[in-house]
Amino acid sequence: MPQQDLIYSRQQEHITPFEFNDTVVSVFDDMITRSVPLYQESIQRQAQLAAHYYQPDSHIYDLGCSHGNFGIQFFQQMQQQPFHMVAIDNSQPMLDKYNSRLAALPANDRVKTQLASIEDYSFLPTSVAVINLTLQFLALEARNTLLQRIYDAMLPGGILLLSEKIIHAEAELAALQQDWYYRFKKENGYSQLEISQKRDALENVLIPETIEQHQHRLQQVGFKKIDVWLKWFNFTSILCIK
Repeated sequence: MPQQDLIYSRQQEHITPFEFNDTVVSVFDDMITRSVPLYQESIQRQAQLAAHYYQPDSHIYDLGCSHGNFGIQFFQQMQQQPFHMVAIDNSQPMLDKYNSRLAALPANDRVKTQLASIEDYSFLPTSVAVINLTLQFLALEARNTLLQRIYDAMLPGGILLLSEKIIHAEAELAALQQDWYYRFKKENGYSQLEISQKRDALENVLIPETIEQHQHRLQQVGFKKIDVWLKWFNFTSILCIK
């Protein structure tokens, strides 16, 4: 049973910007399950897609890997098949938790965790790249550059899996999506105070874009085969095949 997320349950005089520190890591599974609709479904299907498209002797990159939920699912899909995964995050507490989870798995040398910024990482030839709820934390100008470097390193037939919190271009629909998202969080036990304080903590830290902006950027870097395969109001998962 994951530790319950109570980070914003008490009134705070000053809301500090959100970061993936030890406190967040300790409640991360509870936080993300109660905050991201269809999270488990998205991770499971992405792991299946990644296993399907992975090409032998290539690299798979999990960018913004957090503490390894995707990687653990991918392990289960691949079983004893060889693969080379590089799991990158800029949070040491997240990677510490990931490494402790990996220690319990056989042949765990197939995954290399790395503390680094994905914005200036040099990618080796890859057949799968996964960016789960991570692009949204990068500066807007850095997003094109990152995706271009991924595309350039990707082998023909490779796949990019991208999940993001999004916003609608139409104000009325954007408001509707936000209202239904807050309804989802309340149904999962978050109070209005928790929702409000978490929103303030993410202000100017998480910057969502529209699906159309994501699709345009993906087309700009070179992807021609793009599919929105999962969508729940203001959350989406996209796959792109090179």
